[in-house]
Amino acid sequence: MNQTPKYRFEQFASTRIYTPVVSYSPDGKQILHVTNTTGQFNLWTMPSGGGIPRQLTAFNDNTIRSALWLPDASAIVFQADQNGDEQHQLYRLGAQGGWHEAITQKMDSQHNLGDISPDGQWLAYSANDENPMNMDVILYNIHTGEKRRIFSENNAFAIEWSPDGRYLTILQFFGNTNMNSWLYDHQTGETINCTPHEGDIQFIPTAWSPNSDGFFMVTNEGREFTGLAYYDIAKKSYEWYLEPDYDFEFLTISKGGNAMIWAINENGVSKLYGKNLKTNTPLSMPHLPIGVVNGLAVNPAGDKLALVYVRPSQASNLYEVDLKTGEMLELGQSMLGGIDPQDFIEPEAVFYESFDGRKIPAWLYKPKTVDGMRYPVVLSIHGGPESQERPAYNYNGLYQYLLNMGFGILAPNIRGSTGYGISYQKLIHRDWGGAELRDIEHAALYLRGLDWVDSNRIAVYGGSFGGFATLSAVTRLPQYWAVGVDIVGPSNLVTFAKAVPPFWKPFMKQWVGDPEEDYDMLVERSPITYVSQLRAPMLIIQGAKDPRVVKAESDQMVEKIRAQGGKVEYYVDEEEGHGATRRENSIKWMGMIAHFLEEQLLDMPV
Repeated sequence: MNQTPKYRFEQFASTRIYTPVVSYSPDGKQILHVTNTTGQFNLWTMPSGGGIPRQLTAFNDNTIRSALWLPDASAIVFQADQNGDEQHQLYRLGAQGGWHEAITQKMDSQHNLGDISPDGQWLAYSANDENPMNMDVILYNIHTGEKRRIFSENNAFAIEWSPDGRYLTILQFFGNTNMNSWLYDHQTGETINCTPHEGDIQFIPTAWSPNSDGFFMVTNEGREFTGLAYYDIAKKSYEWYLEPDYDFEFLTISKGGNAMIWAINENGVSKLYGKNLKTNTPLSMPHLPIGVVNGLAVNPAGDKLALVYVRPSQASNLYEVDLKTGEMLELGQSMLGGIDPQDFIEPEAVFYESFDGRKIPAWLYKPKTVDGMRYPVVLSIHGGPESQERPAYNYNGLYQYLLNMGFGILAPNIRGSTGYGISYQKLIHRDWGGAELRDIEHAALYLRGLDWVDSNRIAVYGGSFGGFATLSAVTRLPQYWAVGVDIVGPSNLVTFAKAVPPFWKPFMKQWVGDPEEDYDMLVERSPITYVSQLRAPMLIIQGAKDPRVVKAESDQMVEKIRAQGGKVEYYVDEEEGHGATRRENSIKWMGMIAHFLEEQLLDMPV
C-alpha cells in the first residue's frame, strides 16, 4: 500500500512564477519584471539590491508577455493578450503604474513588441494587421501616433535599435530552422539583408555592440549547434565570435560595454558566462545548481545582473548577481507551499536506445523507493515539438507532487527536440506520428527494463504536440499504457492544419503537411484514425479560447472515444487558451491530472 500523502497538490502548485521578462530601469535602480503574485501575470518593479516590490498593473484576464522601459524612464510599453487568445496588443503605462493606454486596438491581429529607439521617439513592433498570414515591421511615433510600415517581406520581427539610434535589426522568419538578419537604416530608409543564404540556416540578431559598429547574431551556419557571430556594418560581413559545443542561449550587454553575459544550453542545463568587454577579462559568475536560465538583464553600469532562474526543486525565481564578487541575491520567493526542501527530488540525465540505434536523451526522476517494490511511472512528452524537456519545475509542480506520491517520471527529448543539433531537430519535419512514435515506444521498453518500475502502471502524458504524441501512443501503441492524459493536443492532422492561426498556415506544409496535397498521409498519422484500438482510460483537457489547437480537436476525439465505448474524462476551461495562465486555473488543471493518475494507478483512495 502507498503511504498517506505528506502534502496536498496545492502546496506544490501554489507558486509565484517569474517569467523571462526582466530589465533594469535606465538609471539601474529598479528591475522591471512579470510575476503572477496576484494570480495573473502582471507588471512589477523591484529595487535593485532587494526591497519591497511595487505592482504596476492589476489584470485578471490579460497576460503580460513582454515589456520595455522608455529611455527617459517616464513610461513602460508592454504586450498582452486576453484569456490566452494570443491576439497580442500593445499598451503604454506610466512608470508609477496607473491606467494604461492602448497603442494598438485591432483585436483580431497579433502585435509583437520589438524595441524603442534611444531617443524615446520610435517604437518598433511587428503585426499582421494588414495580412493575417504575414507579420510586417512597423514604426510607431510615441509622441505623435504616426505609423510607418518599413518591412513587409515574408514574416519579420523587430528586434533591437542600435545604441546610436540609426539602425534597427530585423529577424526574417522562413521557418524554425531558416531565418535571416536584416538592418533597417533609419537615416536613409534602406533595408539591408545581412545574411543572404540558401538552405536552412538560422541567423538570429541579438545584442548590439555599445559603439553601434555592429551586432551579434546567433547562428548555426556550418554547424550542428548555434554559436555567436558578429556582423560588422562597415565590412558588411560577419565572423565567428563564440563556437560552443552546445546551443547558445542568451546574450545581454551593458550600455557602456562593461559587461557581456551569456548562457549556453549544455544538454538542457544552463551554464552562465561573462566577461568585461573593455578589459577582455572574465566576470565573476555564480555557481548555479542544475536548472535553466529563463531571462537575463545587465544594469547600465555593468556591475549587476538580473536573472530569472528555475530549478527542478524550485519554481522560477528572480535573482540579482554582483558581477564583481559573483554573489547571488534572491529577490523573490517563488515557493509558497511550505514543503521541506529534502522532499524534492532531482532528475538524472539518461539515454536510451531507439529502434535505429539512436541514443535518445531523457530526464529520469526516480521516487524514493523500497527494494523489491515496483512503482508507477509517467512518460511525459514535451510540446513543440521543436522544443526541449529541461530540468525545471515543470507543470506547476506536477512532477514533484507525483514523485512524493510514489510515481517515477521519464521525460524524453525524442527526435525533433531542440538542443541536440539541427539535424536532430529537423527529423520531425513532415513526420509527426512517424519515427518519434517509435522513440516513445522504446521509452516504454526502457522503463519496463528498470527493476523498480511496474510495467502494468505506465502512464503517458503531454500537452500541445505532447498531447498529440500521447493520443498517438494510446491509440497506435495501446499495449504499453495503463492511462493517458492529453492537454490541448491535436487529434486529426487534417483539421488541425486547416484551423491553425493564419500566421502559421504558410509553415504547416514544412512542419506537418498540406491538408490537401498530403491528405492521405495526415489521415494515416492522425490518432483519431485509430480510436478503436484505445484501451487506456483518458483525461483530456482543453482551453476553449485556444487559437493554436482549437477546441474542435478535443471535441471530435472525445466524441469518437465515447462512441466506441472508451473511457474518457473531458474538461473544457472557458477562460483559457493554449494552456492555463491564471494560477487558480493552472492549479485546477494540474490538480485534475494528479488526482486522475492517483485514481487510476495507486491502490489507495484519493
